[in-house]
Amino acid sequence: MKHIVIAAVAACFALSSIPAAEAKGCLKGAAVGAVAGHFMHHHAVLGAVAGCVIGHHMAVKKEREEKARQQEQHEWQEHQGHAQHAI
Repeated sequence: MKHIVIAAVAACFALSSIPAAEAKGCLKGAAVGAVAGHFMHHHAVLGAVAGCVIGHHMAVKKEREEKARQQEQHEWQEHQGHAQHAI
């Protein structure tokens, strides 16, 4: 029981330190982690915390990759535009 209370307190601190605007992927990850943790020796809280962290990380990574792809596409379009004006 002591471990559950410690995990719950740790989860509250971890979740409260993440700003609402930066919580992308956290809720979905927490839900998946809680279910997985529940089936793995009844550690739903620890699973939720881990899932939140992993889900947030994956969402930020995906967002960075999308921005990089858009930047590359924009630069390519600019390059094509300059090449046409030179002809």
